[in-house]
Parts: sequence; C-alpha cells; structure tokens
Amino acid sequence: MDSNADSRKLCQDQGYSFPFLSDPAAEVIRRYGVLHPGAGPNGKDIARPAEFLVDAAGAIRWINLTDDIRVRARPEIVLREIDFLQLTARPPMPPGPSPKTQ
Repeated sequence: MDSNADSRKLCQDQGYSFPFLSDPAAEVIRRYGVLHPGAGPNGKDIARPAEFLVDAAGAIRWINLTDDIRVRARPEIVLREIDFLQLTARPPMPPGPSPKTQ
C-alpha cells in the first residue's frame, strides 16, 4: 500500500533490480485477499505478508500467507514447491480463501 515514491526509494536503497507494485488504494491487495485491516502503524490498513507462485498463464500455483510481517517463506521451501509443481503439474488453485502454508 506504499506510494510510488516510497516503493521507488525502497528499491533504490536495497539495490533491487526487479519492479515493485505500488498499490496505495489497495486494489490488487484486495483482489488477492491479502488486506490486513488496521494492522499497520496507527491502525492503518496494510498488506498481509504473502508469497505467490504464478505460472506463465497467470494461474496461481502456490500461496504462502502469514499474519506476521517478519515471517516469510524460506527460499528452500519456495524452491521445493517449484520442484513439486514441475513434477506433478498440479492444477491451478481454486478461487476463494487461500490456505495458510506455514
């Protein structure tokens, strides 16, 4: 939900070379079901920590959700999921509430 300027500054400060989504109106955050109402500073809405694996067709293949901004999927877990998806050709996830995979 950061502004374009805040996202740009974060990318520059951290040396990230990939694009960031700036979603100050929370449109995408709501579509992905990761809005965390009132969880930010001073009761501000924020995005819930989440990682998604999205295939080339745009289908969501794996989701990791947490309620703690400090918790993220470990790289080895994400890589294991990618390997699993390649081996099993698992179908896209159905729409609706996403499972918590921590």
